[in-house]
Amino acid sequence: MKTSSQHLTIPPLVNGDKLTRDEFERRYNAWVNPKKAELIEGIVYMAAALRFRSHSQPHGWILTWLGTYESRTPGVALGVEPTVRLDLDNELQPDAVLLINQKAGGQARLSDDDYIEGAPELIVEIAASSVAIDLHAKKQAYCRNGVQEYIVWQVLDRKVNWFYLEQGEYLELSANQDGILQSQVFPGLWLAVTELLAGNMLSVLTILQAGLLSPEHAAFVQKLASHD
Repeated sequence: MKTSSQHLTIPPLVNGDKLTRDEFERRYNAWVNPKKAELIEGIVYMAAALRFRSHSQPHGWILTWLGTYESRTPGVALGVEPTVRLDLDNELQPDAVLLINQKAGGQARLSDDDYIEGAPELIVEIAASSVAIDLHAKKQAYCRNGVQEYIVWQVLDRKVNWFYLEQGEYLELSANQDGILQSQVFPGLWLAVTELLAGNMLSVLTILQAGLLSPEHAAFVQKLASHD
């Protein structure tokens, strides 16, 4: 249990402070009633209160989509707002991550204290609009550190951006002729964007089910299993 004297000697986290990752963790761990806080490009960002329709509900829909994929794809793992030690200037809590387990060839690892270290293959953030930090400083940090795919759902703008890494830069993934976005890293992870924006999760999951039944997904599962 932390003592009051410990709290007095460790400064509090303050929005906008410029800190090292070690100092950020020291202050966060001393916080009596911790809330979501992130270190992005060396700057502390504190989360505001989250609204239901512009964040909480869309977040739930994304987790339903990703969780369904995880349940059918042994060797991948879904994380909800996990702490990600990306590099010395970035320690973030993305809304969702989907990663390939390290023993199955994934590029991130779990530390001894159970945090993600390195870049998960896929990160999803729920943003209000295009002015959100998710499309600026966070995007730069994710790109530089090798996050292979990055999805940003701009809820108020009714837009989903799906970026993929190509030669050190993020390019935007294009939908196929049926309006479906298909992951390049996770075969079978298909997203019906129009249906998602309409809140029609039954259709979103129907399209995902088609992806899960594709030969590409079956080959991916077999490839992951070959690492065991």
